[in-house]
Amino acid sequence: MPGPTNNKKKQKRKAQLKNKKKKTNPKPPTPPPSNPPSSPSSVVEFWTPPQSDAYQASVSQYSPCRDYEYDSNPLIPEKPFIYDPGNGPRVRDTRAFLSSKFFSQPPAWDVPLCAEFAQDEVLEMIRTVLPEELALILWYNKSRATSRICPACQRLFRLGDNLPEHMTLSDTEYFQQNTPSHLPNPRMLREQEVSGLCSPVCFILAAFNYPGAIQSAWGRMGDEMDEESWTLLNGPGDGTTHSDLSQGLGMLVKMTRLYDLGLAQLCFDDDDWATTEASESELM
Repeated sequence: MPGPTNNKKKQKRKAQLKNKKKKTNPKPPTPPPSNPPSSPSSVVEFWTPPQSDAYQASVSQYSPCRDYEYDSNPLIPEKPFIYDPGNGPRVRDTRAFLSSKFFSQPPAWDVPLCAEFAQDEVLEMIRTVLPEELALILWYNKSRATSRICPACQRLFRLGDNLPEHMTLSDTEYFQQNTPSHLPNPRMLREQEVSGLCSPVCFILAAFNYPGAIQSAWGRMGDEMDEESWTLLNGPGDGTTHSDLSQGLGMLVKMTRLYDLGLAQLCFDDDDWATTEASESELM
């Protein structure tokens, strides 16, 4: 009779027959790649996708907006060309102020003398005598009807303004200064109109190299000064200060004592100018 041992032997034989059939039917080999590598070194290289022509065209045609001006430090704004330290507005940059249509007053073309000084040729002549900043200030003061820039402190004001003092005053001093008995000096008002120097302190600073002519020249033209003071003002000065600003301010005081700023002398030689002065003196 068949027992359990015989069944186990039959199952082992069936398993051995299955293993033999698997060994006798191997899997077919995989076909070789369609593009075999040409060399062993090319196997290590990474595959990169081909670049698109449309992408290259979009990159080549890109350009930044021309209206935008790049600023290396955009977080720091530019300094304004007008500021107020507490006693009146000051002009920090005269050239930027002149280009401003809101703050600067246009030339007074209806005033004959202002219209003559407003010519660009006059400004070019003034530039040959004074530094750039002082030349622009003087040209502005002579070509505008009421607006002035002080050449010494750059204070912006209009003729007739009640200007505060450069130094801080107490309430009592300010009240005493603005009483009817302390009205502005007529010579100071004349000096503001002639040169734009806004205060006696600024005039003393401008004429510092000519101390002997300060009192006579303040608020007066050359023909209103005494002969001695006029000679001192046209001399070399005492030479205590030699900076370009001090020399320029002294020249500005000299020029503003003349009705034509002495520019007519620049258009003639010395001999022709002497002949012109002689003919004018004969007519007078």
